[in-house]
Amino acid sequence: MAGHSQFKNIMHRKGRQDAARSKLFGKLAREITVSAKMGLPDPAMNPRLRAAIIAARAENMPKDNIERAIKKAAGGEGDNYDNIRYEGYGPGGVALIVEALTDNRTRTVSEVRSFFTKSGGSLAETGAVSFMFNHIGLIEYDRAKASDDAMLEAGIEAGADDVISSDEGHEIVTAIESLNEVQKALEAKFGEPKKSGLIWRPQNTIVVDDEAGEKLMKLVENLEENDDVQNVYGNFEISESLMAKLSA
Repeated sequence: MAGHSQFKNIMHRKGRQDAARSKLFGKLAREITVSAKMGLPDPAMNPRLRAAIIAARAENMPKDNIERAIKKAAGGEGDNYDNIRYEGYGPGGVALIVEALTDNRTRTVSEVRSFFTKSGGSLAETGAVSFMFNHIGLIEYDRAKASDDAMLEAGIEAGADDVISSDEGHEIVTAIESLNEVQKALEAKFGEPKKSGLIWRPQNTIVVDDEAGEKLMKLVENLEENDDVQNVYGNFEISESLMAKLSA
C-alpha cells in the first residue's frame, strides 16, 4: 500500500518536498493501475483498487491523475508488475519487510540487497522475519469523525478485531479477509476513511541506539526512494534524542 509506510513522517527532509511528492504520486499511480488490472476497474467492486484510491486521496493526489491511472489499466497500457516481498535485517538486528511492485525482479532484488548490505544489514529469505509481524487490515479515521465509544461500538458491530483510539485518530484492525466488509459498514456510518489497506504490524518493537538508528533510517530512506518499493515496515523504535536530531 503506497502511502502507508510507518516511517513517512520521520523521513521528511526539507527542500525535497516536490521531488518526494512526484515520486510518491508515481508509486500511487502504479498501485492504482496494477490494482485495476488485477480486478475490475470499479473501486466499488475492487477492494484493492478502492484502498489505492483512498491512499492517493490522502496524499492529495489530483483527481485527474487517479482517473488517468485507472484508464491506463482499462486500456491495457503500461507494464506488467509483480508483487514482491523482501525480508531482511537492518542495523541493530532490526527486522524489516519491504513490499515492491516491479517489472524487473532481477533489478529490484539487486538494488534492495545493495541497500541492506551497505547499511551493515542483510537480505534474508522470504519468511525469515515475517513471523514477527501480524499481517492485518487497517482502517484509519480522523479523531473528529466519531467519539471513542461510537467508533468502538461501530467497529465491534462491523466485525473488527480491535479498535484503538488516540489523540491522533481511530485505528480499526481487521483480519485480512474481513477488511472490505468492515470498511463498508464503517463507511455507511462515518464516510470514507482517511486510509485503508493491508499492513505488516510488528508484534514487538525494539529501541535502537542513536548510532544504529542513523544507519537504519538511512537504509529506510534509500529503500523508500527506490521507484519499485511501495512500503517498508520494521519492528523498531528510535530514541527520542535521534528523533529530535532527525526533525531538526
